Amino acid sequence: MRQQLADGDRICGVRDVLDRIGDKWSLLTMARLIGGPQRYSDLRRTVEGVSQRMLTVTLRSLERDGLVTRTVTPTSPPRVDYELTPVGETLAVEVATLIGWAEAHRGYVAAARERFDREAGER
Repeated sequence: MRQQLADGDRICGVRDVLDRIGDKWSLLTMARLIGGPQRYSDLRRTVEGVSQRMLTVTLRSLERDGLVTRTVTPTSPPRVDYELTPVGETLAVEVATLIGWAEAHRGYVAAARERFDREAGER
C-alpha cells in the first residue's frame, strides 16, 4: 500500500513538471533563450503569436520553477533580461531536440491530419 502511494505521489509530481513545460508557450520561450540572455521586448517580438500578458505569465512561471532568471538593470527605462538557469539549460537541450523533431516532421503530421479528416468526413 505504501509503495502504491509513493508511486502515485511521484507520478503526480512528474505530471506537475510536465504540465509546466508542456504548455503552449514555455517550450517556445525557452528555445529563444538557448542562445543567451534576451530582453523582454526581443522575446515578445520573436516568440511568434504570444501576447504580452501570456509572455509575462510564462516567464514568471519559468522563473518560479527555477528554469529562468530575471535581471533588472536600473536604467531609464529599466532594462529587463531573461536567461536560462543551469537547470533550464539542461532542459533546453531536450527542447531543441523536440523542436528539431517537430520541424523535421511537420509535413508528415499535416498530411496525416488531412488524411484523417478526409477519412472521418467519408464515414
